[in-house]
Amino acid sequence: MQAALRERWGERIVGENGADRAAIAAIVFDDRDQLAWLESLLHPKVVREYLAWREQQTAAVAVTEVPLLYETGGDERFDAVVVVTAPPELRAERSRVHADAREARLIPDEEKVQRADFAYVNDGTLDELDAFVGDVMARLTR
Repeated sequence: MQAALRERWGERIVGENGADRAAIAAIVFDDRDQLAWLESLLHPKVVREYLAWREQQTAAVAVTEVPLLYETGGDERFDAVVVVTAPPELRAERSRVHADAREARLIPDEEKVQRADFAYVNDGTLDELDAFVGDVMARLTR
């Protein structure tokens, strides 16, 4: 993978510990073609690794966080989907990435909520979130 990154973008994207994520982000977040190329390299690898991991699981429920689940068609690999949203202003407070760089590529929350099996607006307390998760787990393990 690093060889493909070097071939595409040169040595500037390689740091002491491998690929320099900040350098790559600077390239791809403002260029849809570069981002599409990177995603075409990464997504198949992520799917292979996820499927191998899932085959090793023995628990009744395995949970996986997939930020671009619907955008990549990944929802087909799951028995149930839980969508957790938050109001835009709260999301902006919690994020280190500028919303404009990411949000334009995402399916609107309303559509995700409609497509999901379970949905939660995460604007309350941790106890409320825990209660939601507990309810979902109870439903999934019946």
